[in-house]
Amino acid sequence: MERIKTDCRRTGNVEASFGWKCIIAGNCSPNPTHRARAEGRAIDAPLQGSAADIIKRVMALIPVALAREGLKARMLLQVHDELLFEAPEAEVDDTARVVKAVMEAACAPRCELSVPLVVETGHGRNWDEAH
Repeated sequence: MERIKTDCRRTGNVEASFGWKCIIAGNCSPNPTHRARAEGRAIDAPLQGSAADIIKRVMALIPVALAREGLKARMLLQVHDELLFEAPEAEVDDTARVVKAVMEAACAPRCELSVPLVVETGHGRNWDEAH
């Protein structure tokens, strides 16, 4: 976090895993309250931005992967880092396998994570049951 704050003071921006830059205003403010808010944004932006980039990439890749496997599942909803699908009962396990594989490989080769991207799947007749 200290490195991010130092780099942001030097450059005026932060960078996410997929290369986009976010300008952080106020990171050199003499006002401690403004500076603290800016530092908080500087720390959050790369993490939240990278997560948003990953889920958007996944959402673009999954329909192609499902079609390639001949699966009829449809992506219905995205909530933060979670995706909700509708699939025929006979295809639930195959759909989960494909979705998990695509999600876990979403960063490669574009960015490298220092920890594995682990995906959990669940299923049920509704969103509540799937958890």
